[in-house]
Amino acid sequence: MNPVYLVAARRTPVAPVNGAFKTLGVSDLAVPVIQALLAQTGLSPQQVDQVMLGNALYGGGNPARLIALAAGLPESVPALTIDTQCCSGLDSLRLGAQAIASGQADVVLAGGVESTSRRAMRAHRPLNKDDSPDFYERPAFTPWPDRDPDMADSAARLAHEQGISLDQQNAWAIDSHAKALAAQDRLTNECIPLAGLNVDAATRPLSERLANRTPKVAQWQTSAVNVAGTALQADAAALCLLVSESMLANLPAGTRAMRWVTDISGGGPADSPPWAIVPVVQRLFERNGLSADQFHCIELMEAYAVQALVNAHQLGLPLDKLNQGGGALARGHPIGASGAILAVRAYHEMVQAPKGRLALAAIAAAGGLASAVVLEA
Repeated sequence: MNPVYLVAARRTPVAPVNGAFKTLGVSDLAVPVIQALLAQTGLSPQQVDQVMLGNALYGGGNPARLIALAAGLPESVPALTIDTQCCSGLDSLRLGAQAIASGQADVVLAGGVESTSRRAMRAHRPLNKDDSPDFYERPAFTPWPDRDPDMADSAARLAHEQGISLDQQNAWAIDSHAKALAAQDRLTNECIPLAGLNVDAATRPLSERLANRTPKVAQWQTSAVNVAGTALQADAAALCLLVSESMLANLPAGTRAMRWVTDISGGGPADSPPWAIVPVVQRLFERNGLSADQFHCIELMEAYAVQALVNAHQLGLPLDKLNQGGGALARGHPIGASGAILAVRAYHEMVQAPKGRLALAAIAAAGGLASAVVLEA
């Protein structure tokens, strides 16, 4: 297999749904990121072999193709959109790395984009012409109605099963915001300014008092999750530039290349998505002889504080290496882009790392899926 390198990673700021990006569609979000990556690396649109983007809410078509053309890439460049819900952005990077490793491409633009504010309104067609459409907020994630809970309900059940209190969840959320506030310079450096934003809009000083005042979003018996411990719906785009070893010589001097070490996707209990990361990352460790204490930085998705708490504990992740610039609780959750944001964050946390150090990015998704990647400085 051919070596694969991640050589540039950028994103837009993350804006809460119906906020600063409420008028922007997927092209408006992703095109500036593609153009910035090409400008940074000096590669021309003609040198791009493939575009792969994750997206969960666009509503059909192939937004990756639309975005590639709007960004000025040649019509001969293929573009692929994938939907594995929250894993989509990271899975697109995995597919891009596989294309290069197999010799099918030398330059791949991959990542994710989500315009939650401009998402399609979804409805089932009525059976009878005089009936009204049956609008729905989310599709089914499993074939079993009795094993297809909403994500918040699944998180509340996890809190009950693991005995995780709201105080513990609030403390995790407070820490996520505090780390993001302390990392504003680093976060601004990886973001493309857009629509008046130059860094994530939702990050704020979150106090225990404020966290306690946020309403509950789901309850399972005596346990609950609240707004403070839930990543906000959001809009954003995040992309990485992946290249083959032969392309490294074409990049500007000083380009920091991260070697793509390995990746994995897998599943867990279909009706308990927060658990999926644990068995999948454990398999990743076992297959590659890795352990949690070997990583210089770890980017773990924070869809819910309880999910991150349980995942970190079960995997033995060192907290001082985890989400060092804050997590999704401090920025929001643009579903199809969130996995790619983890990769962007890992890249930028590793830019100053000594050679040979490792980074891990991991995310779970509806339906009990999970994906993870390992990079080496």
